[in-house]
Amino acid sequence: MNFKIPESVLVVIYTPELNVLLLERADRPGFWQSVTGSKDTVEEILPMTAQREVQEETGIDANQFVLDNWDLSNIYEIYPVWRHRYAPGVTQNTEHVFGLCVPKNVTVVLAPREHLQYQWLPYREAADMCFSASNAEAILQLPARQKTDH
Repeated sequence: MNFKIPESVLVVIYTPELNVLLLERADRPGFWQSVTGSKDTVEEILPMTAQREVQEETGIDANQFVLDNWDLSNIYEIYPVWRHRYAPGVTQNTEHVFGLCVPKNVTVVLAPREHLQYQWLPYREAADMCFSASNAEAILQLPARQKTDH
């Protein structure tokens, strides 16, 4: 069995107006989040993981926009329901945060096996919808991050 690598990305996709794209997980209906995903290989560099996950989960080509590494990492306990995906004894994941600013009319095409639906919400409402505290905290940083983005 190929185990998931306990190193992942969180990509907050947002518009210049600070509306945030949230996705509802197919395996946990009612759980809303930004794009997330683990590295495919230990050697895969984090920006590539972020670009790949954005493409896979939303159909958005992150290469067309500026993908910003926020130089922010979160270490969190992996929910017991998902630990079977990791090697025995792995209980923590390191998540690296990225931001991706896209135009408000960008087309979103969900991966149906991963997500049930999506919605764009003002950033504060999006943060309130997230089941993950680290995801909510990242979204709440958007106003400060946008001022320093390219």
